[in-house]
Amino acid sequence: MTEILNSVPATNAAPKVGFVSLGCPKALTDSELILTQLSAEGYQTSKTFQGADLVIVNTCGFIDDAVKESLDTIGEALAENGRVIVTGCLGAKTTEGGENMVRQMHPKVLAVTGPHATQEVMDAVHTNLPKPHDPFLDLVPQSFGVAGIKLTPRHYAYLKISEGCNHRCTFCIIPSMRGDLVSRPIGDVLNEARALFEGGVKELLVISQDTSAYGVDVKYRTGFWDGKPVKTRMLELVQALGDIAEPYGAWVRLHYVYPYPSVDEIVPLMATGRVLPYLDVPLQHSHPDVLRRMKRPASGEKNLERLQQWREACPELVVRSTFIAGFPGETEEEFEHLLDFVREAQIDRAGCFAYSAVNGATANDLPGMLPVEVREERRARFMQVAEEVSAARLQRRVGSVMQVLVDSAPALGRKGGVGRSYADAPEIDGVVRLLPPEKISKTLKVGEFTKARIVSAQGHDLVALPI
Repeated sequence: MTEILNSVPATNAAPKVGFVSLGCPKALTDSELILTQLSAEGYQTSKTFQGADLVIVNTCGFIDDAVKESLDTIGEALAENGRVIVTGCLGAKTTEGGENMVRQMHPKVLAVTGPHATQEVMDAVHTNLPKPHDPFLDLVPQSFGVAGIKLTPRHYAYLKISEGCNHRCTFCIIPSMRGDLVSRPIGDVLNEARALFEGGVKELLVISQDTSAYGVDVKYRTGFWDGKPVKTRMLELVQALGDIAEPYGAWVRLHYVYPYPSVDEIVPLMATGRVLPYLDVPLQHSHPDVLRRMKRPASGEKNLERLQQWREACPELVVRSTFIAGFPGETEEEFEHLLDFVREAQIDRAGCFAYSAVNGATANDLPGMLPVEVREERRARFMQVAEEVSAARLQRRVGSVMQVLVDSAPALGRKGGVGRSYADAPEIDGVVRLLPPEKISKTLKVGEFTKARIVSAQGHDLVALPI
């Protein structure tokens, strides 16, 4: 059963909207914008399909499994409610015949939009469920001021800095769904960040399709924030975010950072603690020939050299990445090259997908499509090597003291809790399992930091004693 998002307290008078958000953090921030606007206009959310006047499903359309989940969820909402608006990446997908995929599979939906389409969704809601007539309703409950409603736990939040992507990677259809890069004005981004920190957020996760390219589309033009000029560029953005976060003792974490030379300027900020020494770098492969077939923006040799330089400048740096095994034409030699790269690059956290032939991806037309069993076998081999590397790097932390952000602490942590170190992004990396404190006076509270001594490593996780 799909969980219905419930962000706004319900009242009997207002029309109710059910909301399901599927897919990546970029889609989640789209959902937050829609929910914020719904709340501002007086709509309430429903915990169930049956209890809603209509349902909005924010879909994902990146890989086949995500498409199936989205279509199944739409079908479930139609069966249990009957009045459904669809938005998100799947809403932009067409079939081979050029028809809208959602409308072909579910012709009874009320409306279909693509991603990043708050106004189009609101127009569809207004058409099918007129907004409450309350001229005094202009405040958004449970929001972070200009940052609006967030669907994450209150102590961390995603900050989207741009939409779309200028790359044309052969395995990816995101540009066809979300368009080319469009950077948000830097003043708007920094205002949202400050509102989040003022509202109690202790960890800000910067996201986009390509964080390193922030500002490229506007030629790094100078914007203004707090009356001061600030360039629309990754370096100035990260510097400003670090300055805003410092008085709150909060973390800034960078995701989807392509390994461009410009990132070299960011690493010293990590070494000084202005931003977490953590980079989520989507490398995808290591072999130059595979990267060329993928149309990736950097070669494997440069990536390895750059990672080594980054670690020299910031020894505490943690690198997470994602890879594709079994890409069309991948030879055993090219795959072994990837395994050697993961070992040599010492990737702290690695995820791997077996190549999936996504409809619309140009890689599907490349020669040398591998059998599914080979792709899956290589993914399993990759993960075995990646987990060995990760486990060895985690083992080095045993005995050290780390700052941990507490995510869960029943009974004030008297029986322990769960948190994350700077090396752990929520939901994609491991966690720090906190033992019950030895001191009776020591308590743990969700959304606050605690110092903890690492006593062991278990799989992807660390075990620590709060001190």
